[in-house]
Formats: sequence, structure tokens, C-alpha cells
Amino acid sequence: MTEMPADIALLWGLREAPRRGRRPTLTAADVTRAAIAVADAEGLAAVSMARVAAELGNSTMALYRYVKSKDELLTLMSDAALDDPPELPADGDWRSGITLLALGMLDVLRRHPWYVQLPVSGPPAGPRNLQWFDRLLTALADTPLDEGEQVGVVMGLLTFVHGEMRLRTELAAGYRDNPESFGRAYAAALRQVVDPRSMPALRRVVDAGVFDLDTLYDEPDLDAEFKATLDRYLDGVAAHLERRGQSMGGNSR
Repeated sequence: MTEMPADIALLWGLREAPRRGRRPTLTAADVTRAAIAVADAEGLAAVSMARVAAELGNSTMALYRYVKSKDELLTLMSDAALDDPPELPADGDWRSGITLLALGMLDVLRRHPWYVQLPVSGPPAGPRNLQWFDRLLTALADTPLDEGEQVGVVMGLLTFVHGEMRLRTELAAGYRDNPESFGRAYAAALRQVVDPRSMPALRRVVDAGVFDLDTLYDEPDLDAEFKATLDRYLDGVAAHLERRGQSMGGNSR
């Protein structure tokens, strides 16, 4: 029997608990919840074994009985911070299902903006990450896509949603630090540096006044832009589905 990878055993609570020493007063789940509370309040950079121990009222060394390292703690946080995915409506199609899940995922990440700063060292492995993976695949189950194509669509969507949230988080921090950089001075600077000969397309955008706004950062606009970009991504999936269906129909005749 193939030995289970250490990260999967950790995430599924299948690693053997320590047998020596005093009776445990905590669990790995307790430590993980405390770490998430620290990250929510102070950001991911504040998470350390010492800081989490203080949150729990324990010594730093005590935590190592349950979580062997900060890397393990971040791995546990990457799964425990997620909510369960929403249920798919019984009468919905693949597109409404994917949209529901994408918006739900964005809501989860918005509550934990530090999440997109976590290191990504492998494919989904924890119970909640796999629940989201399964629910997204379920939304595509009745399409003409084969299983490999379904995985490709889901991975593309995950990349899009996580990238969107990372961009939002960093833009929000930049706006807090220097709101003037998002104002009309940006457009004025571009008019000085964007050469129409070397960057003609960008110069046309600048001259059209696209950046001539009091502020380029607007949180409600980000939600609308996310939905519009998601629709474009799904338009591409729909076009591929149509071609795939026509191909299958041609082969069946």
C-alpha cells in the first residue's frame, strides 16, 4: 500500500498523535483556529508559533506537540479558513452553478484577505478544498466535457478568482498608503511617458480619457468588473462546449 503523503495525512487528521508526555489539552484544530483569528485581525505576517501560542495562552513549545512547524500551520489554515461550498440548485445549468460557486469563493476570500498570500505548494488536498473542487466539477458533470477538460476549466477558474482577490488586496493596501497615486495625476503622468510610436494601443487608451478619473480605485466597481470578467471567461467555456458538442454530434453520425 502506498504511503499517504504527509500533507494529506496532516490535513485529514490522519497523522498519529503523540503518545508520550502529558495528556494533550489542545488539538491541531484549536491551534489552526487561533492562527486564523490572528491572521484575520493582524494579517498573515503576524502569524508565528509564538503569536499563536500567546493567543491560546500557552507556551510556544506546547504548540509543537500538535503542529510541527509554521509551514504545517499555514497548510492547515489553507483548508480550515474555507467555508463549505454552497449547494447547487437542482434546476440550474452549468453556468449558473459555476457563477454561484465563483461568487461564493470570492466572498470567502474577502473575509480572509490574507488567504491569497499563502504559499501554494501542490494541488488541492484538504477536505474543504476538495469539497469546493468536487462541487465545481459537479456543476460541469452534465456537459460534453470529459473529466480532464472539466478539471482544466475548474483550475482556470480557481486561478482567476484567487488572482482577482490578490489584486484587490494589494490594490486596497496601495490605496490606503497613497490614494493620490490612483487619482488624475496618474493619467497626467502617462501622457508624458507613453510614446504613441512604441506603445500606440496604450496611448490611444490614455488619449481616450479612460484614466481621467478622480480615483481609479472603487470597491463597488471591482465587484462589477469581477462579474463582467467572469462572464467573459464563461463565454469562452460556453463556446468550447458548443464546439465540443458539435464534434461529438458529428462523430455519432
